[in-house]
Amino acid sequence: MDIRLSQCFIAVDDHDKAIAFYRDVLGLEVRNDVGFEGMRWVTVGAPAQPEVNIVLEPPLADPSASPADRRTMAELMAKGLLRGVIFATDDCDATFARVSAAGGEVIQEPMDQPYGVRDCAFRDPAGNLLRFTQPLAR
Repeated sequence: MDIRLSQCFIAVDDHDKAIAFYRDVLGLEVRNDVGFEGMRWVTVGAPAQPEVNIVLEPPLADPSASPADRRTMAELMAKGLLRGVIFATDDCDATFARVSAAGGEVIQEPMDQPYGVRDCAFRDPAGNLLRFTQPLAR
């Protein structure tokens, strides 16, 4: 059996800010931009991984969600409590320099971790945690 990642989802509260960050700062390509029932989904991905898509979706992208649930989700996102994504990079320090120079909110500067990677962390414009990891040479 062959199972591979196809898509993952990141909740964003402003698609235009998210596109500027994911496309212009991280270098991902915009693959799709779709509106439906008053909501918007933007798909981005790394040019080197055409088979993997990251969908930037509204918080609680369910048309039948209650207003109270939408408010709760927006509050969690504002606090940075939603899960994020871990990106692989071949140069953690260069990635850190690029994202921080573009104004990315630094959570952790590059450091070697005891589990075999050098990594750094930022928050995207919606508050999602993004980590960038580089395997340590052994």
